[in-house]
Amino acid sequence: MTMFSIEPPLYSTQPSDQDVAHLQTIIHYQQQALLEKDEKIEAMAAELQRIHLQMLQMEKMSILGQTLAGISHEINNPINFIAGNLPYIEQYIQDLFSVINTYQKYHSGSVPEIQAIQDETDLEFILTDLPQIVSSLKLGTDRVQDLVSTLRGFCRLDEPVMKLADLHMGLENTLLLLQHRHKQIIKITKQYGQIPAVECHINQLNQVFMNLLSNAIDALMSNVATSQQPPEIIIVTEQIDAQWISVNITDNGMGIPLDVQQRLFEPFFTTKPMGVGTGLGLSISHQIVTEVHHGRLYCCSTPGDGTTFKVELPIQQQFCDFQH
Repeated sequence: MTMFSIEPPLYSTQPSDQDVAHLQTIIHYQQQALLEKDEKIEAMAAELQRIHLQMLQMEKMSILGQTLAGISHEINNPINFIAGNLPYIEQYIQDLFSVINTYQKYHSGSVPEIQAIQDETDLEFILTDLPQIVSSLKLGTDRVQDLVSTLRGFCRLDEPVMKLADLHMGLENTLLLLQHRHKQIIKITKQYGQIPAVECHINQLNQVFMNLLSNAIDALMSNVATSQQPPEIIIVTEQIDAQWISVNITDNGMGIPLDVQQRLFEPFFTTKPMGVGTGLGLSISHQIVTEVHHGRLYCCSTPGDGTTFKVELPIQQQFCDFQH
């Protein structure tokens, strides 16, 4: 019977210190690589969530814009009918007044029944007040037409390409839509400079102006009872140089703490109570200004001394100085 013997290994089973160190180095780098991948995955997931919610927000704005455009169209038809007939009504009233005045001149005093009706209806008051009523109707109709025109322009979907637009008109339209919130409470001071038309998606910039002005109004209204000075918003536009313009929106509210300023443009960050706002307004505004229009949006605020949001935009996109 043949016996087999197990030969001892030709090398030691115990790794050397050098081998251990080498393995530890490999493990360390692999752990670092895994951590970096985890961080990238988390960052990508956060970015995807941000993009997803921004798309939802933009979709809501799109639906809202279409809805408001439809409503404004439905309002526009009857208001145009009223506005179109008011000049005829005014002319007919003037003609009737002419007839009444002529009739009064020759016959009213000699007919007791006519005199009694004049006294009963207070004809003199009607002759004075009716033109004023027609004038008020014209004023109200013009006001509604302006609002409808502003609403239709403000809410229409952007065209696929940028076009030259008047930013002052965009600011005026935004203020008109917000007038019900600031009228007779907040003083609006406009210091418009000589700025050229800007190549842009004007409705997206209107959304930025709407957000910044709404935030300024919120800041002032929350402290209107305790403020030592009348609430005021100052809008300043100016041309910085041959290629850039700026729009500054300043309020004289309580200001923003430094730690809050550092997070203003983060998605979902908000200082408003639960259920008020999504925390996406400034984030989307920042994206519109910086990514879509290659501009800059930043905040300057001193606690207790008001806040300024500064929007800087290139006049023409092909001449953008991204390091400006």
